[in-house]
Amino acid sequence: MNLPKMAEARQIFHQPEISDISAKIKSELAKKNLGDRVKQGQRIAVTAGSRGITDISLILKTVVAELQAVGAEPFIITAMGSHGGATPEGQIEVLSSLGISEESVGAPIEASMEVQMIGTLPDGVDVYLSRKVLEADGIFVVGRVKPHTDFKGEIESGLLKMLAIGLGNQKGAEMIHWHKYVGYHRILPEAGRVIIERTNIVMGLALLENAHHKTAEIHALLPEEFYEQEKKLLEIAKNLLPRLPFRDIDVLVIEEIGKNISGVGMDTNVTGKFWMPGEYDPRAAEIKKIVVLDLSEETHGNAIGLGLADLTTRRAFDKIDHHKTYVNCLTQGSGHTGKTPPYLANDRDAIATAIRISGPIHPRKSRMIRIRNTQELETLYISEALVDELLACPTLQRRLVLIEELREIQFDVLGYMAR
Repeated sequence: MNLPKMAEARQIFHQPEISDISAKIKSELAKKNLGDRVKQGQRIAVTAGSRGITDISLILKTVVAELQAVGAEPFIITAMGSHGGATPEGQIEVLSSLGISEESVGAPIEASMEVQMIGTLPDGVDVYLSRKVLEADGIFVVGRVKPHTDFKGEIESGLLKMLAIGLGNQKGAEMIHWHKYVGYHRILPEAGRVIIERTNIVMGLALLENAHHKTAEIHALLPEEFYEQEKKLLEIAKNLLPRLPFRDIDVLVIEEIGKNISGVGMDTNVTGKFWMPGEYDPRAAEIKKIVVLDLSEETHGNAIGLGLADLTTRRAFDKIDHHKTYVNCLTQGSGHTGKTPPYLANDRDAIATAIRISGPIHPRKSRMIRIRNTQELETLYISEALVDELLACPTLQRRLVLIEELREIQFDVLGYMAR
């Protein structure tokens, strides 16, 4: 099969970016009078999740230093539900792959799967919290606010989710996910409120990233501000979220997926492939077929989200850690995201097959986009049909520019793309 030629293109995003991360954090913490909220010698648990947040090591290092400056004794606590195979060692390994270590942040790192039930919601949902966190004198929550990949609501991914699911470890995450059909949008913030009421939350640091995957905004929040401020920040985050530049796509080629990129490996707000029944984002692209070529190194074999693809490669399949994947997807309450789609021998075969099963269209006319992952959408590759559409649309040209001319896709002798 003659594959379509592809051209490199770049999306133009005009978005805010913080130039001095440390200075901004110090300013925010000073506004909320951090020194008045902790006492000398108190052990404060600072949360660290599994997402690939830009500057996360610097952010945690600055928070740790500011807590130490007011006399506290901070430590990093893993806050990632069942990720890392639901083991302390696996979760510390996840942090290490994100550049988070005792040396990089200036504080010890602790991890444990032990939890304690601290309350029950009216729906019968038990709320669990890490025992190590309960043994601390206070909690400092660090988290990125963004649209969730499973559901839509006033509160989605952010500080409240970090409390309810991240610090709930496998047991707490499992309990929340099991009751998803009661309504994630209601249960998650309610569980977060229970934790706020029954523990000492020192403060929260809400992070927003722009379409370049750079830190756009940082806000220090008091626990009583979490709900209302997260609602406002979520609306900002939705507008900052990068999107694919074309609405109708025959084939989307994703070079890599992974837990460091999204909770389900690929951001469903970008692909439109939600696994929860009834969820839909009118701003997402409509894609006929998705091909995943590989797993990210940072995902450590966790292939959750591969089930959202139509095809993959033998290389990706061989990297799957089935135990980590199944623990994560079953904790999430979905076997679907942990499924393995048909895998082809290499990139060339996977892409060619995706084009063939996307419909009765000549390969050269296929509307195909290739991206590195759903988090990095500034640079992408578009097929001949999409180049023609771009050149015919002045409005589109204001936000998408060609970087190079169309050329044949280059494969090595094994049939894998040069990347």
